[in-house]
Amino acid sequence: MSHPADDPLAPALPGTLPAELRAELVAFRRDLHMHPELGNQEFRTTAALKDRLERAGLRPRVLATGTGLVCDIGTVDGTPGDAAGERLALRADIDALPIPDTKTVDYASTVPGRAHACGHDVHTTVVLGAGLVLAELARQGRLPRPVRLLFQPAEEVLPGGAAEAVECGVLDGVGQILAVHCDPRVDAGRIGLRTGPITSACDRLEVTLEGPGGHTARPHLTTDMVTAAARVAVDVPALIARRVDARAGLAVTWGRLESGHACNVIPQRAALSGTVRCLDLHAWRQAPDLVHAAIDEVATLHGAKSQIDYVRGVPPVVNEVDSVQLLHDAMAARRGTASVEDTEQSLGGEDFSWYLEHVPGAMARLGVRPPGELSSLDLHRGDFDVDERAITVGVELFTAAALL
Repeated sequence: MSHPADDPLAPALPGTLPAELRAELVAFRRDLHMHPELGNQEFRTTAALKDRLERAGLRPRVLATGTGLVCDIGTVDGTPGDAAGERLALRADIDALPIPDTKTVDYASTVPGRAHACGHDVHTTVVLGAGLVLAELARQGRLPRPVRLLFQPAEEVLPGGAAEAVECGVLDGVGQILAVHCDPRVDAGRIGLRTGPITSACDRLEVTLEGPGGHTARPHLTTDMVTAAARVAVDVPALIARRVDARAGLAVTWGRLESGHACNVIPQRAALSGTVRCLDLHAWRQAPDLVHAAIDEVATLHGAKSQIDYVRGVPPVVNEVDSVQLLHDAMAARRGTASVEDTEQSLGGEDFSWYLEHVPGAMARLGVRPPGELSSLDLHRGDFDVDERAITVGVELFTAAALL
């Protein structure tokens, strides 16, 4: 990985980060990478953020959940400006994933079975860096709009820590919220933007089927549970596809089907697990009723009783047009219009969407692939890593957005 002091991607415009701060932020990111913490267990990460922000003269507040924090910077006419909803929130997710780190680097995870394999350590460092820059600008009287730094726990835990953060009041006084997400398909030095849905909704589905079992010689006297489960697995996704606009992208996909223990015994029970993904916000709101009805219909046809546990995950992240334009203008001001590219809607879920249920905002794809690299390491892999020059890019993006 390249060190930020050698950054050939630095913009021609003035206002780049001092080399000392860039080096500090890379070191901070690597420290987080070495000490990953799962959702709602991010105590060390929270303490490290709190300490650094306090050393910058700020007053961060740990969330009522015990991990994560918020930190306000700047005022409007000498008042916090919260009632007017003028604050710009910059959000980072701080949790890691329960997978092993397989990289051979000196900053690899020191915690067995835990890794920052989704770039949350980068998101966190970017928001921290932006906060340090904006705090200095506020002291100089050069911050035109108050800013709130939001370090959110448990993004990887359905239905996402954002929902609980909202209940803690993190959006009080916020009029707009921005975020970035690492994208290994975009070169460092660039961002990807999209107006409208940029991620998918993602829910979890657990289904239990029950009925009288018996001998495989007499299936007519039983509920043929294996057949019933197979029909649910095959027919429910097909039914759903015919009961909603195909452009909504509502899809049921199974990841587990279990039933029976012996070749000559028809079991009394079967279990299926899967996900429900959806590209459209309106269709996502209808999804639970549609899925319940389809499962009940198929199960009843085959004589099985169904129990359905439909766990709401997250709605799609729907980027608001003015917020996308703000990110575009901020990036163009720092790196030129050529540094912004269009991005497609992802089928992955992101709990940043819960904030957008309350205030307008947008998420940008932050390029982390080394320029010139033809291959990319996908997210949620143990060998995932980033070009650390992306940290500087993200800080400059957020800083410029706060100043426009």
